[in-house]
Amino acid sequence: MKNELKLMETAARNAGAILLKYYKSHYEIYDKGYHNPVTTADYASDGFLKETLMGAYPDYGWLSEETADSPERYDKDRVWVVDPLDGTKEFIEGIPHFVVSIALVENGQPILGVLYNPVTEELFVAEKGEGATLNGKSITCSKETNLANCVVLKSRSETRKGLWDPYKDKFKEFRSIGSVAYKLGLMSANKADLFVALRTKYEWDICAAHCIIRESRAILLDLNGNDIRYNKENVAISPGIIAGNPILVRNSLHLFN
Repeated sequence: MKNELKLMETAARNAGAILLKYYKSHYEIYDKGYHNPVTTADYASDGFLKETLMGAYPDYGWLSEETADSPERYDKDRVWVVDPLDGTKEFIEGIPHFVVSIALVENGQPILGVLYNPVTEELFVAEKGEGATLNGKSITCSKETNLANCVVLKSRSETRKGLWDPYKDKFKEFRSIGSVAYKLGLMSANKADLFVALRTKYEWDICAAHCIIRESRAILLDLNGNDIRYNKENVAISPGIIAGNPILVRNSLHLFN
């Protein structure tokens, strides 16, 4: 697994360099759907990552937000799960809250995870059973268990829509940050206590971060309290997700049901 992980780290950094060539510069923006933009930067990063990762391991499956899905991946024991630019809206707005996200899944579980923010140069890395690091230093999640003392990372769009209004008195502080994967990485590194998404997410949003979360001694569940598996035919994870240390997650999960 060391070879795959080294490849992932290098690929994430190089994909990040591609994104920086476009960041706050010239690129095209397209609409994949309502409030769901994609840019030429997304596509450039995706093309590079697919060529690099699948070129090295052509027998692995492939799942990416920006690549047309194929049922060929269903029968693969190992699958790359990639978001070449998680936080596209923030990228467009010039906000440095976006990452390259790369995971390797084995039999439905992430065994390697890498997140890279090319602006801040934060590199989150995890290998199953080997712990998690941020720029080479070991990280563990917050040990806070009291909701009243919690700092919660949440979505900027969910905040604008007022979805968090019912919870404003339940926690100490809210911080709205772009990129699901980046928020999960920050939470794993004890930069906040809890992460909650109140709306559907997708495998590529969270897979790499899920490995990092587990290795930081935290857990990630859907809002019904279920574990999450990957490389499924339906890649949507509903109705939302929650992540933090196990006691805190179980103490707060009831609020969102």
